[in-house]
Amino acid sequence: MSVSGWAVPVSASPWQPGGAFLGVGLLAMFSAPDAALANPAAELIDVGKRPGRSTPQDMISALLVELGRVHECVVRLKGGHPYVFGRGGEEALALAEAGVACEVVPGVSSAFAAAAAAGIPVTHRGVTPAVTVVTGHRMDGQTVVDWAALACAGSTLVVLMGMAERVTIADGLIAGGLSPEVPVAIVERATRADQRVVKGRLADLPTLPASAPAAIIIGEVTQIPAAAYRVAREVAPIDVTGLPRLNVSR
Repeated sequence: MSVSGWAVPVSASPWQPGGAFLGVGLLAMFSAPDAALANPAAELIDVGKRPGRSTPQDMISALLVELGRVHECVVRLKGGHPYVFGRGGEEALALAEAGVACEVVPGVSSAFAAAAAAGIPVTHRGVTPAVTVVTGHRMDGQTVVDWAALACAGSTLVVLMGMAERVTIADGLIAGGLSPEVPVAIVERATRADQRVVKGRLADLPTLPASAPAAIIIGEVTQIPAAAYRVAREVAPIDVTGLPRLNVSR
């Protein structure tokens, strides 16, 4: 079977309503796709992932293949970097196996953008020479994260998708030798107008008043008073009202 479609996993970087983080590569893609986000003639398909309501990954990959075989160009828009806990690798493999051409437009991972938006440099001379990014969420049957080993890494720790595992994270790091007094920060809804930063100690991580979606940052860098991000309100928002939506619940 000859397949001429083209699927593009694209990063919008951490999303904010004004669209200020939309990259040049992403905007270039919007001029042509048949199934995308902002083309007035495009079909908009919501396959978002959020606590309690997430589209199964197998369904998303299958949908990309299905659309890629029908349309000339399909954009898979993501809110971070496609290949950093974004399932982009799984989707690219599914497309490759189906013979659908695929190109990735990289972006900024929320692991770094959330910290920057909160005024936290994940590396800083004289404080830490490295940063480790880890997921706090594992699929059933997968090897658990070795938090005790990460306690000895000597780097800033950025935990994504870890809000539901804060007790395990704190207990594991402290058991591995990290001081309970190590400062931590939780960045909620990074880069949005309602962004909020909650700071405390590692020992208090499980009880800090914060909720998902959020990035957890652990290390002395959270105490550095750097400049924080401000939402660029002067940027005109992308108007997606009126675009057709397809219910993919099956």
